[in-house]
Amino acid sequence: MQEFDYIVIGGGSGGSAVAGRLAVGGKHRVCVLEAGGRNNNVLVKTPGFMPFLLKNTNYRYDTVPQKGLNGRIGYQPRGKGLGGSSAINAMVYIRGNRWDYDNWAAMGCDGWGYDDVLPYFKKSESNERGGDDFHGGGGPLFVSDQTAVNPTSHAFVSSAESLQLRNNSDFNGAAQEGFGVYQVTQRKGERWSAARAYIEPLRGSDNLAIMTGTLVEKLVIENGRVTGVAIRRGRKRETIKATAGVILSAGAFNSPQIMMASGIGPAAHLRDHGIDVVQDKPAVGSNLQDHIDYVSSWQTESKDPIGDSLAGTARMAKAIIEHRRKRTGIMTTPYAEAGGFWQVMPDAPAPDVQWHFVPAMLEDHGREKVKGHGFSLHACVLRPESRGTVRLNSADTRDAPRLDPNFLDDERDIAVMRAGVRLSHRIAEASPLADYAPQDRHPVDLQDDAALDEMIRNRADTVYHPVGTCRMGSDSDSVVDTKLRVRGVDGLWIADASVMPKIVSGNTNAPSIMIGERCADFILNG
Repeated sequence: MQEFDYIVIGGGSGGSAVAGRLAVGGKHRVCVLEAGGRNNNVLVKTPGFMPFLLKNTNYRYDTVPQKGLNGRIGYQPRGKGLGGSSAINAMVYIRGNRWDYDNWAAMGCDGWGYDDVLPYFKKSESNERGGDDFHGGGGPLFVSDQTAVNPTSHAFVSSAESLQLRNNSDFNGAAQEGFGVYQVTQRKGERWSAARAYIEPLRGSDNLAIMTGTLVEKLVIENGRVTGVAIRRGRKRETIKATAGVILSAGAFNSPQIMMASGIGPAAHLRDHGIDVVQDKPAVGSNLQDHIDYVSSWQTESKDPIGDSLAGTARMAKAIIEHRRKRTGIMTTPYAEAGGFWQVMPDAPAPDVQWHFVPAMLEDHGREKVKGHGFSLHACVLRPESRGTVRLNSADTRDAPRLDPNFLDDERDIAVMRAGVRLSHRIAEASPLADYAPQDRHPVDLQDDAALDEMIRNRADTVYHPVGTCRMGSDSDSVVDTKLRVRGVDGLWIADASVMPKIVSGNTNAPSIMIGERCADFILNG
């Protein structure tokens, strides 16, 4: 039996951070278990190949039929392999709003206010603009300005400004509100995943074992303590031992799945699947929150946007060659090049809608091919009130979990979305973006609430930010305490987006890395 001090389950954003920090210095024997591969190929490293990653390096989960989406089944891509979703995402570097973390503290998560978490964001970050009061300049996660921004992305920002929507060059600085071009997790024109930041620099170290292609079947729990992990590698099953503890970082879907498969979760549900109950914990797999997103799309005669045409294909072919030679050009695009944050409801404590501008026409998460050129504008509800669940389809972790985000169940969410979509159209109809003479691909009477709501329910889906299924709190019902220790089981921590008590107002990659940084600090320093 192999033995380590710490075993980290999952090599994604949180898992990479916690594993790297525990292993650095050589004092602790650390093992990372990852079901996918190394993710070290050209498709992963080249930002412009991101659409292919949504079809490959990816679990490609589906939801149960969503009542709030007119019975449609939603698509839930999640990264598979080292780096997790940071290896397939749009690389947008956003932390959320100051209010989010102060609200966590107000909800009982002592020590998680904005001033508490900011040092860990800075510790993780190496921003090419340098360090300052809000940014780190020497961390492992490289954050860069884009170098090949599409003309339509600049036009989008200018159109927002023409509507008196302020320009913002730093969404992670003093204020989040405004519109601008996003910074991205790239280094020298390549994707910089959490694994490249924290794990790959330590590859070959005597005290770090990286086990890819390894499925976790369950935690080994003896006398109320997690002592190891039961794994499957191909046809071989074995157990590896953890003398100091296990950190679960499998994400908002798979962390609760592994917990429930190990006997920690809602007792009746576990018994339905023939699982012995170690601890009845109804909060495991509950409190699922995700950013519901609506994509407006317009077609243009202009070939400026990225598109499927003879000219567009020739341009991309040249761009691939340029990127292989120089790591420059339009293959450095994150696709979600620009965006913004704005408050659309008068009682919101902070911006309540985020926009992602894509200089290409997007349908069904990029799975539907669209001929021609144009642009898309995502509007997502930043702090949804709807809550869903993650449950088991079977006790076998090879099977996908049962995902029910319960999108748009709360009427407050569709009210925010409605206002966000209307603002999307106002921006698209303002110059200079309007100078492209964009043709709406999904026209609707924007003043007709019922018609707009029907369009939203027919087309909205996730923007890939599930959180909350192993929530942190100071109450006894919470899954982890404020030091990320699982309540009622010794030797087990959780370090990923599942611990968020409430979703943050923005992309979740950077916050997940911050959580991993904090977990390592709690383990090492108490």
